[in-house]
Order: sequence, then structure tokens, then C-alpha cells
Amino acid sequence: MPFLDLSHSITDGMITYPGLPSPIICDFLSRTASRERYAPGVEFHIGKIEMVANTGTYIDAPFHRYALGRDIAALPLESLADLDAVVVDKRGESGGIGPEAFDGIDVRGKAVLVRTGWDAHWATPRYLSDNPFLTFDAAARLVERGATLVGIDSLNIDDVRDFARPVHSTLLGADIPIVEHLCNLGPLPARGFRFSAVPTRVVGFGSWPVRAFASL
Repeated sequence: MPFLDLSHSITDGMITYPGLPSPIICDFLSRTASRERYAPGVEFHIGKIEMVANTGTYIDAPFHRYALGRDIAALPLESLADLDAVVVDKRGESGGIGPEAFDGIDVRGKAVLVRTGWDAHWATPRYLSDNPFLTFDAAARLVERGATLVGIDSLNIDDVRDFARPVHSTLLGADIPIVEHLCNLGPLPARGFRFSAVPTRVVGFGSWPVRAFASL
């Protein structure tokens, strides 16, 4: 079964979102230093990373928005892994993506991935503003039609100028996880593939990076 990686690599000093600190990736124990601890010819590396949870390609659990919502550790694997998935192609469009984008698409029980092509701007200033996003009505339509997970290859699934964050509020309020900063959605078919985005099981966090991928 071929796999397609849909996640950005996390690198030292990268910027995921304006105003959030960049990750610091360094050695906790270097190979050189480890030689003093082990037998001759034996060495190990232990890395250290300091970062906020919303780094790279990450998933939002309900706890990200709601204090009583499920955190990352409480998300069941069946809501994250080997999901039947569909792609909604909205490349070339700017601004809000409305509910009509999902007309005629069966989203019930599926991961819905919105392909905007915005990931082409990753690691450039262009990526960090004026990104495509879903509207409140689009989020409400996805809830109504029973989507299991919603992802997007953009800076944010909401209009970052709207501090009410209606899409996050609507989807997470319905216990639907969100995956942001996806990439490489271009080769995916409209349907007929599986999607996985599994975070580390961190208690008390609402977001965490994932290795998102499709199995074709």
C-alpha cells in the first residue's frame, strides 16, 4: 500500500504561525559526550526540543477551544487513524470557502481535507497572511453532514481576522478534530483513500504535531 506524507517537517527556527515562538532543536546528549558514558566504540544521541504545541502540521482536539473538551490524550484512535477520506479541491480561490464547496460530497464518517494549495507558500512571508479559510456556514454544514475530521493545507481553518474563531468553535464543539498546515494534497484523488493524523498521547494539551499521511 503506497503512502503519501501530508505533513511539514519540524526544523529548528521554523515559523508556523505569526506570534508563536519557533522550535529550538538541539542536543541534550551529543554523540561525542555520550562516549564517556558507554563502552569503547559505543555512542548515542539524545535530542532536545522546546516548542509550543501548535508547531508544524498539528491536530486540534476539543480541549484546544473548550476547557471541558477532550484533550489530545483522550482522542480515540478510530477518530484519527485509517479514516475513509475525501478531498475538496478549492485551489486558486482566496478568502472564505462556503458551504457550497461540500455540495454533492458524501462526508459522513469521513476525514474531509480541503485542498487550497496554500502550502506552496510554506516558509515564506506570503504563507502568514491572507490565507484561504472556511466560513462558519461551511463548518456548520460539515457538522450537520457528519464529518469525522476536517483538515486544511492553510495557515488556519478560520479567518485569522475573526477573533471569535467560529470554525474552530463549531467543529471542536461537535467533537470533530481539526488538522491544520497540511501539505502535498495535490496528488490525492477526490476519494478512495485513507487518512491518518496521530499525535503523541499528551495529557492536558489541546493541540500537538502529527505525522499526517494518506494511504492510497
